[in-house]
Parts: sequence; structure tokens; C-alpha cells
Amino acid sequence: MYKLFGHYLPGSLIYLCLIEGLIYLVFVYTGFLLAEARFSAAINTPDTAVLTGIMLISMLAMGLYRRDLREKFQAVLLRLCLSLLLGSCLLYLYFVLKHDVLFTHLHLFLTVGCAFFCIVLCRYLLYRRVGAHVKRVLVLGAGRKARRLQLMRRGIDRVGIKLVGFIDMEDSDNTSVSAQGILKRLNGADFDYAGFISSHGIDEVVIALDEARNRLPTREIMQIKMQGVHVIDINTFLERQLGKIDLNTFKTSSFIFSDGFSTNLLGAASKRFMDVVISGIMLVASVPIMALTALAIWVESGCRGTVIYRQERTGVNNRTFNIIKFRSMQENAEGGAGPVWAASNDARVTRVGRFIRKTRLDELPQLLNVIRGDMSLVGPRPERPQFTRRLDKMLPYYRLRSCVKPGITGWAQICYPYGASVHDAGEKLQFDLYYIKHQNIFLDLLILLQTIAVIFLCKGAR
Repeated sequence: MYKLFGHYLPGSLIYLCLIEGLIYLVFVYTGFLLAEARFSAAINTPDTAVLTGIMLISMLAMGLYRRDLREKFQAVLLRLCLSLLLGSCLLYLYFVLKHDVLFTHLHLFLTVGCAFFCIVLCRYLLYRRVGAHVKRVLVLGAGRKARRLQLMRRGIDRVGIKLVGFIDMEDSDNTSVSAQGILKRLNGADFDYAGFISSHGIDEVVIALDEARNRLPTREIMQIKMQGVHVIDINTFLERQLGKIDLNTFKTSSFIFSDGFSTNLLGAASKRFMDVVISGIMLVASVPIMALTALAIWVESGCRGTVIYRQERTGVNNRTFNIIKFRSMQENAEGGAGPVWAASNDARVTRVGRFIRKTRLDELPQLLNVIRGDMSLVGPRPERPQFTRRLDKMLPYYRLRSCVKPGITGWAQICYPYGASVHDAGEKLQFDLYYIKHQNIFLDLLILLQTIAVIFLCKGAR
């Protein structure tokens, strides 16, 4: 994997993006060359780069470069078709802004279509690909932390790596890894680490000792590192592979001494500028949609009742604010029962409410919260104070979520489905902490683009 702007990206996805970008570039440029002479003079190389970028952004927005994309090929094909539709709309807008007549450039859309079919073929071959080059990983340790690695069974968790096995260190009585995964039991004996790693073709060594004090073979590890083998601790390894901070292996000292978990004035100002500009544009553009949504809610309620719903939420530094949403439940839905998480097929949700929840239209008024400064476009989802107090007692580090502004969307929202339990809150917390550690404009834009796919495919809502 590669670390780009503080965020881990699998090398395979970077190469795939480059290959598919090259396919679009070649086909679009060839289409320009084959066009009539009067059009060839008007369309140049910068146009080719812009149009290629538009198609790649459309694919990114449809989640085709997500690290956790593990759908069947038919579902991926649907995402590809949606990306072609979105890209075509953006191409149309590009032509309009350039004051070109779209239908005289039919050849361009034909070449884009040909490139699209080549990319579909490329994706199909990718799904059938076997024996791809991956890093061969050796784990030092066979205790509780090492067991966490052995439980990584999903393909997306092991992207780019092959877990060769484990070396059991001194206290074999504390072994948690299954016997078939252990390559060597040392029992305090001297061991030629460098020779073993060389003979097994190891590319990376993960330090996963439950207690490293006085047991870590520092001299041997330095020798391994000098030979070009990558050495990494288990916390960083899991963070890289899972896209979250695994709290089962994380220590408080890791928060203190690791990179990240910091903000600066320029970064905060850039984020605020992006929030205001994008929210303002979206608010103006969505006025007709919000008007129709409000009308539908009002009519379904018998032309009475409220359309906008305000609810107290916890914001930055545990300050409370009123979040604004379109009402998707019946009036006085909670009654005297008190705050509860929304359940699957919740009976309190109206017919219009079910639709606007699926399409996220109920979230549009929160753009006002962003402009007012209560929220950001990207960040951990704001919880109700009652839930926050409860979760703060039950989940370690939960309070750290309040160090940043809550968001309309976030890393946890695109990586984990809707949560309605303490367990789900704990899982989403690990993704939120990853975002807080690595937050920057690049990651925010990536999340915003991938949120488009979540909305288009109606995933994760209740």
C-alpha cells in the first residue's frame, strides 16, 4: 500500500486507476484525431485530459476505487453503468460551458463508449485474475494480538498481502494462534531470523508481541530492516489494511506518539472554506428538490403538522446544537419512550420518510447547520446527548469523537452500515478515529465523492 496525503491506498487500486485512465485517454484522443478537420482544430490535448479526468471522477464517485469493494461482478457492472451515465451528464455540462454543440461531437461519445467497454473487459479480467503479486508477510508473535491477524479472513482485509505464518516467541504457553499457522516455536532458543526470512521470501515483518519488553530481538530486526525487509508494528499494519484504528490492539501511548491526531490553522481554514462553498452551492441547487420534499411530507400528513424536524445533538467539544432535518417519522414518534435508535423497517417511519431516508433527502437541511458552523460536510455523525453519555461510559476513547466537528457524511458512514447498537457504535468509532487521525482536504473530497455512490445505491439507511 501507498500512503497518499496521510491516507493508505492499496497499490492495486492505484494501478487500476492509472490503467483505466490510460484507456480513456487513448480512446478519447484517438476519437479526436479521427474527427473531421474542423473539429480537430478546436479540440486539443487539454480537452482530452479534462474529459478523461471527468470519467475517472465519475468512476470514483460510484465507488469503483473503494478498498472494500467486494461485490459480485454484476453489481460492479451496475456501478460502471452509473459512472458512464454520470460522466456523460458531466461531459454534456462541459460542452455547454464551452459553448460547443454537443451533437456534432457524436464521435467523442462513441469513443467514450468504446473505452467504457474496454474498461468493463478490464474489470472482468481482474475478477478472474489469479496469482497476483502480493507482499509475503511474517508475524513475530503468536499471542492475543497475533490471533487478531489470523482472524483476518476477508479478501478486502488481506488485499496486497499473503500471511505466510507466525513465529512463536518465548512464552509458548500464551499461544493464541492455531497450531497450523505457526512456522516456528523458539522456546528461548537462538534463531537465525535473517536466514529464515530470506529462505521464505518474506517481504514484510509484523511485530505482534503481547508484551515486547525484553523479548524483542532488536539486533536481528535491525539486520532484517537493513536487508530491505519492511518491518511494521501491528497497530500500523491493521490501520493500513482495515482502514480503521483497531482498538483491540491499540494502546493509549499510540495516540500520544503516533503521527496524526493534529490540526493546524491552515487546514482548519481550508476545511471551513470548502464547507461553506460546497454547502452554499448544494443548498441553492437543491431548493427545488427540498420544496418538493417538504410538499410531499405536508400532503402525507394531511396538510398539517411540521415538515422540519429539530433534534438536539452533540457537537464539537461536547457542545450541543439543534440538527435540522426533514421529518421522516410520525409526529411525536418517540412519545414517552425516550430516545431509541431507528430499527430496520421502523414502524414510526412514514412512506415519504422511508423514501427520503433511503435517498438521504432528509439530510439536505443540514447544509444550514454546516453554513452556521455547527457541523462540517465530513466528520463523525453527531449523536444525541443521551446516547453520547451512555457510549462514553461503555466505549474507550469515544470522547475523542468530539474533538472535531460532526459531519453530514463521514468515513464511518461509507465503510460501515447503519448502526443501532453499542457494538455498532464501537465498530464505527474505529473508523471515526481513523478519520480524525488522518483528516485532510484530500480525504474529505474522497469521502464526499464516495458518498455519491452510497446515495445512488441507497445503501446503509433506515
